[in-house]
Amino acid sequence: MTGYVVLLMSRLAARFTAIQADRSKALIAFITAGDPDLATSEEIILLLENSGADVIELGVPFSDPMADGPTIQRSSERALGSGTTLHGILELVKRVRTRTEIPIILMGYLNPVHAYGYDRFCLDASEAGVDGVLLVDMPPEESGELVVPARRYGLDVIFLLTPTSDSERIASVEKLGSGFVYYVTVTGVTGARTSVSISLAQELARVQQTISLPVMAGFGISTPEQAAEVGKLASGIVVGSAIVKLFEQASGEELKQQLGSYVASLKQALAYD
Repeated sequence: MTGYVVLLMSRLAARFTAIQADRSKALIAFITAGDPDLATSEEIILLLENSGADVIELGVPFSDPMADGPTIQRSSERALGSGTTLHGILELVKRVRTRTEIPIILMGYLNPVHAYGYDRFCLDASEAGVDGVLLVDMPPEESGELVVPARRYGLDVIFLLTPTSDSERIASVEKLGSGFVYYVTVTGVTGARTSVSISLAQELARVQQTISLPVMAGFGISTPEQAAEVGKLASGIVVGSAIVKLFEQASGEELKQQLGSYVASLKQALAYD
C-alpha cells in the first residue's frame, strides 16, 4: 500500500511562491482598518487586490501609535472615531474571507492584543481568516506569549528588522518569525520619503545572509520608481503612508479610482521581465 503526505501551504507561502514563479516581486498594501469606517475598508481590500496588491496589511488603530508618522496617526484617529475595535476588525476579515483568499496581516501595537488575550486573539484571528500579525512594539525576545498560541493556531508572527538591528536580533527573528520579515528601510517613524537610502543594498544583503524568509522592505516608499529600485533588492515592498494619504484627499468613487491607479502603478514597477 502506497502512502502519501499532504502538505498544507499557508496563504502567505503560496502567494510568495506564485510571485517568484512569475518573476515579479510582492506588493504589500497597508490601510488602517476602519478608516473612514469598516464597511469602506471591506470594499477597499477587494479593490487593492484587483489593482495588484499581493498581501493586505490591516492597521489596527491605536491611541498612541508611536512608530507612525502623522499620516497614519491621523488615519488611526479617524478609525477610532468611527468606533473601530479589534473585535470589529476580526469580524471584517471574516466577511472578507467569503469573497477573497488574499493574505491578510494585522499590524499594530501590543496593548490591544494584550488586552484581548493572546490565546483568545490567536484563535479568533485564525478562525476569522487572518494569516499573520505584526506588533511593532513587541521585540522577538519578549514574544513568547504571542508566538506559542500563534503557532498552535497556524498564525504567522512577523517581526521588524531595521538598519540598526545587530546579528543577535537578526538571529532571533530567523528563529521565531514566520511568514516574512518586514525590513524597515529607514530609521524613524513611517512616512513617504523622496529617496532611497544609498546603503540599502548592503543592509538588505546582510540580513538576507541570515534570514531564510522573504524579506519585505517598507517605510518611505511612495513612487513606482522607488518601488522598482527597492524591489530589486528585496522579496518585495510594503507601501503604507502613501496609500493612506489618499484617504485624506478623496472619498467615494474618486478615492477608489485614485487607489486603483496608484496601486496598479506600483505593482507594474515590480515586474522585472
